[in-house]
Amino acid sequence: MESKLVVYNTLTRKKEAFKPIDREVIGMYVCGPTVYGNAHLGHAKSYVSFDLIYRYLVHVFPKVKYVQNITDVGHLTDDADEGDDKIAKQSRLEKIDPMAVVERYMYNYFRDMDALNVRRADIYPRPSGHIPEQIEIIENLINKGFAYKVNGSVYFDVAKYDETFDYGKLSGRSVEEMMEGAANRVLAGQSEKKNGFDFALWKKADSSHLMQWNSPWGKGFPGWHIECTVMSQKYLGDNFDIHGGGLENQFPHHECEIAQAEAHTGKPFANYWLHNNMVTINGQKMGKSLGNGIFCAELFTGDNFQLERAYSPMTIRFFILQSHYRSTLDFSNEALNAASKGFDRLQKGLDRINDLKVSNKSTVDISSLKESLYHAMNDDFNSPIAISKLFDSLKMIAAIEGGNETISKVDLVEFKALFEVFFFSILGLQVENNEVVSNEITDELMQLILDYRKAAKTEKNWAVADQIRDRLKELNISIKDGKDGADWSFEKKN
Repeated sequence: MESKLVVYNTLTRKKEAFKPIDREVIGMYVCGPTVYGNAHLGHAKSYVSFDLIYRYLVHVFPKVKYVQNITDVGHLTDDADEGDDKIAKQSRLEKIDPMAVVERYMYNYFRDMDALNVRRADIYPRPSGHIPEQIEIIENLINKGFAYKVNGSVYFDVAKYDETFDYGKLSGRSVEEMMEGAANRVLAGQSEKKNGFDFALWKKADSSHLMQWNSPWGKGFPGWHIECTVMSQKYLGDNFDIHGGGLENQFPHHECEIAQAEAHTGKPFANYWLHNNMVTINGQKMGKSLGNGIFCAELFTGDNFQLERAYSPMTIRFFILQSHYRSTLDFSNEALNAASKGFDRLQKGLDRINDLKVSNKSTVDISSLKESLYHAMNDDFNSPIAISKLFDSLKMIAAIEGGNETISKVDLVEFKALFEVFFFSILGLQVENNEVVSNEITDELMQLILDYRKAAKTEKNWAVADQIRDRLKELNISIKDGKDGADWSFEKKN
């Protein structure tokens, strides 16, 4: 049976019908974290997005083999060939062994992803455990003339590769443009390369380098790009279905992965490239240098100056899923508060379905709802549209509750199963009763207070109205009067 799934393939820059190599086993590789620090909102966006994709593939196909690496060596501070190893740098700051850094932040990564209900991949390979395989492929690239040795390091010859293949086909860059750019600048530490845009397959390590291995070229460590090429092909084969990752890794990381793989095997690498977009905060790019990063653990506790309050993991997950994986996700407290209320409404729908009374016949159309939900997910995993269709179903529930529509027993069973499959299995949401009850009570109590204050203002009892406002301010609750009435929000103290 043909798959109805259509995906946006970065490699071709268009939507394409998804045609797996083997319908029985879909192969998917996603670039995982470099574990030198705690997971942040950007990680949450990326891995919740690919969790959605993984869940839907599992739902549609018999089996999915999902591989996600954990980078524990070779990722340098400038994301290319210069600077210190990110993990080695952190180990010096914390005065612990590099692999102790890896274990600590890998544990924290899984802790945060588990909280977000991100399913575990089938395999989590680490580069440090695949050094022999990387050396073997580097030797093959040297023998084929696509790589060269210089002073104990090995570099990939991009220009040589481009003579036969097409370097830049993923990112849209050309070797000619890169040559012009390289001619206009002098990059420190790149003089030993034939061209400035060549990249390291193996880097020579001096005695101060904390992580190094023996190789035919002397002691050193692998380049960041070769790691993913080797590990993806080891577990999924020379040619596999899907390679995913963050849009920021499209170049140079993913471009270099393709070059190494195709030069090594002479075959296409991954057939479909899926990239998730970035996170902004109040319209600004999120980053350490800007001082506006938010760790996942801080989202759950509220312990960050940019947060008005703590948000539950499912609120964060729902917030992320309301944005398409290829769209930018803009964080704000207003957006998270809206997501919290929306998630509560959707979650209550589960109970409301169970309480519906059945009739002899249906006037509601469950088949159209089902078709619209699957159409959304088949259109490049469009979770925002799927969520909007679930909200439409709440209107259907209200109509049945109000007696304006009816539903038969058979349709009710199908309706409940459909809602639960999308809520739990595909969107990966979980019931959070404590937060729902807490938010519901808080909202009702605050509305009662605002109604009381409105009555005081109507009676021109300004003293009581001001007293309510001031007492709430002491509790970090801000009241804003508008033409449509008063609204309230938490204001976190600095």
